[in-house]
Amino acid sequence: MCSTPAPAVPLRRRRSLLAATGLVAALALTATACGGSAGDSTSDRAEAAASKAADAAGDGKVEIPAEIADKLKEHGIDVDKWKDGAWKNWDKDKWLSEAKDFVNPVIEGLWKPDRMQSAKEANKTVTTQDTAADQGVSDPEPEPVRATAEKTPYHENAAPVGKVFFDTPDGPAVCSGTVVKDVNHPGKSNLVWTAGHCVHAGRSGGWYRNIVFVPAYNDLGKSEAALRNATSTQIAPYGNWWANWVSTSNQWIQGGSETGGAGAAYDYAVLHVKPEAGAKSLEETTGALDVDFTAPSATEVGTMGAWGYPAAPPYNGLRMFKCLDRPGRLSLSPALPTMYRIGCTMTGGSSGGGWFRVVNGRTTLVSNTSIGPQDNTWLAGPQLGAGAESLYQNMSRTYGGQ
Repeated sequence: MCSTPAPAVPLRRRRSLLAATGLVAALALTATACGGSAGDSTSDRAEAAASKAADAAGDGKVEIPAEIADKLKEHGIDVDKWKDGAWKNWDKDKWLSEAKDFVNPVIEGLWKPDRMQSAKEANKTVTTQDTAADQGVSDPEPEPVRATAEKTPYHENAAPVGKVFFDTPDGPAVCSGTVVKDVNHPGKSNLVWTAGHCVHAGRSGGWYRNIVFVPAYNDLGKSEAALRNATSTQIAPYGNWWANWVSTSNQWIQGGSETGGAGAAYDYAVLHVKPEAGAKSLEETTGALDVDFTAPSATEVGTMGAWGYPAAPPYNGLRMFKCLDRPGRLSLSPALPTMYRIGCTMTGGSSGGGWFRVVNGRTTLVSNTSIGPQDNTWLAGPQLGAGAESLYQNMSRTYGGQ
């Protein structure tokens, strides 16, 4: 349930060991995972990644790849002026909308800890009226499930989960996201799964800007007071990962809306990212999870778990939370695929966060948080079927090896 700061806006391998042990244990299920090599502990790798990011932070300007510079020029945008602040121009003719128009050059040092903490939740809420057209397909509304805090340090329990930061016409905003495996580049994935409304405004706008993924944000779950003078490595133990390409569904681009349920059944996106500093892939740094595109029926699933960083009261976006529940069906229209729905009290900021299930000891991502009601008693996420898989495969084949 991620949202821009506007009324009723969209909710927004470190190794396979990490994804399996942390998330599976949290789902109260069992799994077998392979351990890392001796002396290569989780905390050691987290500290090494953080140190590397810090060491590289002042090495000079990050160069904008030629293809991104060319895209900016095609739209009459001066590359240097863009990095110096021209990206703040949200005039209609400068707000790129079409899928082919996405540009996101690295602006080194833009996302500092205080700016991250100022980002507002993107919150896509729905009303009773929005859900009244289901013609009896929806299951009864679930009882609220109180979100519980993920164990710290996050890099030992849920390192693939993180926060997605981006700029909107109303200021910095935040969602959640998950590192997923890249089937065409095993062990080297740089793919992140999130919600469509966390990257694109839908039919009323275009691509958001300065999109960055921060895995295991605030790794130790420290309080706002304790983070008052936090360093970048305390906030972002694995550094900042800039999206150099993003894909969301055409249904979201053409029909998504800031309020209500429009586009929610197709509210998913995948990011291809690169580190602001360093050379390792994201999967090598944090671990990654498989994505299940079989769209299992809610009746086939015993338990689903949603993870994310809720940022609207009573939460403040600094800690990772989760909800576990048996999913039901939510239908916004007979003409649309049904969505999954679980009881959960997470609020805006959790949008885009992954939903997981375990089958035969294997944890997979099956959905992401899209919408919820204004009283924050449940969450709903899209089924990931053939359309979502096509989007993922195209991203993997076209950009995965970069």
